[in-house]
Amino acid sequence: MNKKKAKLHYKNNSYDIIEEGNFVICAISGKEIPLKDLNYWNVELQEAYYSPLEVNKRFKSLKNKG
Repeated sequence: MNKKKAKLHYKNNSYDIIEEGNFVICAISGKEIPLKDLNYWNVELQEAYYSPLEVNKRFKSLKNKG
């Protein structure tokens, strides 16, 4: 099985596939996220997150900037 990074456009409750692939990269941890397991992303930042832990880290970093 060839692994290829997908390019997505994140929407509120879904995403559009811009370039076909099997996974995306978590913006915080750098971990590969298989598309079938992708549950967390930020529409405004257009970022994917591996788990709620990474979501929380991003939220805290944004909160501290403001």
